[in-house]
Amino acid sequence: MSNELVWDRPEPPSKPSPTPLSRDLIVKAAIRLADAGGLDDVSLRKVAAALKAGPMRLYGYLSTKDELLDLMVDEVYGEITPPDPSADWRAGLRHVAHGIRDAVKRHEWFIDLLSGRPHQGPNSYAHMESTLATVRFENIDQVLGTVGTVMAYVYGAVRSEVTELRAERSTGMTEEQWQRASGPYMERMLATGRFPMLTKVVFDAADRDPAEVFDAGLDYVLDGIAARHDL
Repeated sequence: MSNELVWDRPEPPSKPSPTPLSRDLIVKAAIRLADAGGLDDVSLRKVAAALKAGPMRLYGYLSTKDELLDLMVDEVYGEITPPDPSADWRAGLRHVAHGIRDAVKRHEWFIDLLSGRPHQGPNSYAHMESTLATVRFENIDQVLGTVGTVMAYVYGAVRSEVTELRAERSTGMTEEQWQRASGPYMERMLATGRFPMLTKVVFDAADRDPAEVFDAGLDYVLDGIAARHDL
């Protein structure tokens, strides 16, 4: 097997065929499968079937499922618009944060592939470059620390949203239905007086939608960065 990354390997020459193939067609078919049924529904065999092609034909375009996942990730990175080059660091990072969250709303599986493997595709590099470039601090270690902190928040917050959605689907209950079902137990526990802060959360905390919660948390992170750098 070649040691070249998939980005460096040319596609096989096109040949007349009732079912034409290309990496672009393969990746888009895989994304459609993942959007409909999650990453478990993505395999070279299923992608080939969706394209009405033999599975072995796909191996001329990629070698492994991991390469397919890398290509899918890079395709979604290409959907995220870069921040305005004239934006200040705060507005730029806010734009990136919302771009990632919006991408996950379109492609829920994307959050599962945002860590654990290096992203080396051209769209991934362009995304990293524009994100780093929006933080115009003189010290590159401070740039990396700032971007890394914001991304850690974004990935964690978005993953939490996705986890809640998946929990609703797995139980078949909405959040309101789950609260009604677990309400009597929770009331008994809170009535013991052992959990005063949780009691305040249940009875006093505002009921905000996920977008508001995401923005509020992002503000905490950005405010902390501003305070640290006297901005």
